[in-house]
Amino acid sequence: MIHVEPDDPARADVHQLLSEHLADMFATSPAESVHALDHSALSEPSITFWTARDGGTLLGCGALKLIDSPDGSAKHGEIKSMRTTAGARGRGVATLMLKHIVDEARSRNYERIFLETGSEDYFAPARRLYVRNGFTECPPFADYTLDPNSAFMELRL
Repeated sequence: MIHVEPDDPARADVHQLLSEHLADMFATSPAESVHALDHSALSEPSITFWTARDGGTLLGCGALKLIDSPDGSAKHGEIKSMRTTAGARGRGVATLMLKHIVDEARSRNYERIFLETGSEDYFAPARRLYVRNGFTECPPFADYTLDPNSAFMELRL
């Protein structure tokens, strides 16, 4: 059975998965368009980090970063570092992680969840996952700027 629980991004197997994630991001996008975080950045207090495991075996990870609305009147979240291990793809791990993150954002009374992902074909499966779960395209948010290599999405909660 797959369990999603808070975890340490510096844990050895997680660190390896995040390193693979960053390597893939730099291999598919120009450096200035890579917004993925490394394990140390994912340890910041404004970020909650989870892993999905089956019997202790790492299957995937995801994070939720707190961001305030521009006027400070509302709390929003940003999904960061969604990644599934190669061996776990096709098992519903990404959907399970995404639903966990959305449920957590709702429990925190966030008004919206945002995300940035790539616009290249490599990222098409991720964009389809988000659309299937109610996300729609939106303008850049927080400190992001327009970038032809980025797709910005939001889910209103």
